[in-house]
Amino acid sequence: MFLGLNKKLCAGLIAAILIFPAGGLAPVAAQEIPNDFTAIVRQKIPAVVAITTRQIIQGQTTLDDFFSPFGNPGPAQPQVREALGSGFVINPQGYIVTNNHVVADATEIHVVFSDKETLPARLVGRDPGTDIAVLKVDPRPNMTTTAWGDSDAVQPGAWTIAIGSPFGLGGSVTVGVLSARSRDIQAGPYDDFLQTDASINRGNSGGPLFNARGEVIGVNTAIVSPSGGSIGIGFAIPSRTARNVVDQLIRTGRIERGFIGVRLQEITPPIAEALGVSGSKGALVASVEPGGPADKAGIQAGDVITRFNGKDIQSVHDLTLAAASQKPGTKTTLTRNRRGSQQEIALTVGQRDDEEVQTGAVPNPQAADARLGLSLSPIPDEARQQLRLQPGTTGVFVQDVAPNSLAATNGFRPGDVIVSANNRNVTQPSDVQEEWAKSRQRNKPLLLRIDRQGQSLFVAVARS
Repeated sequence: MFLGLNKKLCAGLIAAILIFPAGGLAPVAAQEIPNDFTAIVRQKIPAVVAITTRQIIQGQTTLDDFFSPFGNPGPAQPQVREALGSGFVINPQGYIVTNNHVVADATEIHVVFSDKETLPARLVGRDPGTDIAVLKVDPRPNMTTTAWGDSDAVQPGAWTIAIGSPFGLGGSVTVGVLSARSRDIQAGPYDDFLQTDASINRGNSGGPLFNARGEVIGVNTAIVSPSGGSIGIGFAIPSRTARNVVDQLIRTGRIERGFIGVRLQEITPPIAEALGVSGSKGALVASVEPGGPADKAGIQAGDVITRFNGKDIQSVHDLTLAAASQKPGTKTTLTRNRRGSQQEIALTVGQRDDEEVQTGAVPNPQAADARLGLSLSPIPDEARQQLRLQPGTTGVFVQDVAPNSLAATNGFRPGDVIVSANNRNVTQPSDVQEEWAKSRQRNKPLLLRIDRQGQSLFVAVARS
């Protein structure tokens, strides 16, 4: 369940599931310190459910089959895999919120209420991008529901209450505080998690995280743990995100996200220097999708986007979230920095298809030492199709990369195509050599734009 989502965290991230309550947002006042949480728990436990799933895996052979004393065991038999999670009821019609990873690929889904009644559930819709799914059961008489709270109004230090079915122990309650907001744990392109120290374990995935007013402010999704158990670092999808996704899934069964049609990468200090921009804030446009919203607005590769829809953009992640949160067709503005000149331009947000690969950061190469270390040639005609080059693409072909060279330590690979050097289109190896010499004379990084299997990115090579 979301194990090992981020190797940079010393431990695996383990998913924990919650269901979101329906209802209006209530203003959050300063919290009073409660004597206990029994009233909230008594009211909300009937709305929190355990979720059991079964998945039939066809034709799976086990090691026992190979070492059977009876020789050839015959055709592999279907295997049954079972999983546990949590969820919560959001309206009297029987809609239940949980995590996508709890129900993905399940052939059977059942919901267990606090009074032990078990009902079959059908999948209404799911969104892998945010790890949210919505289920539907036949309504029960006087069904208890939850209400959404305002995750944006909850500040670190506020009380949080998690209810779920860790290890299948339904109705388990843990209490803590909000530890932090807007955590990016690199679980997906739209990470914006709440962090809590309320104990969350396996089986909590999809369950609700309540505030001290008994409103759902998050959906418990993952933990950091070296052992598989809680160490007080848990993550929940904020209600702001979850409620929007849930409403769309119930209404249409699919998710609409804003799309501007760019591939982005972070700005390293050498790239910032080569581009003539100050600092490393913003998102660098590595390539622009032809005919997309950004292309129509005049965005070009090499532009740095510093503001979007009135908000500062500090990183690729900021722009990914900001663009995705816009409704397709929305007219907005962005600020671009092109060679040190700032300009605000208008843009109409497009529609991102559910199947489309999400925009993410290009891995940042690190500057290193020694000579450039590239063996270059014109692009072989017979290799153009294999390299996925667009018709008319010009550049020079990387035949080989010298070990331990500047090019090697900056991530160059044989088969890369260098399209431009210092914003100058190149057509022969001498073009690259000339720009490399100029950069060394000016003691500035060499800015190269490369095409790698149809994807475009910038690399700044600095002489040590």
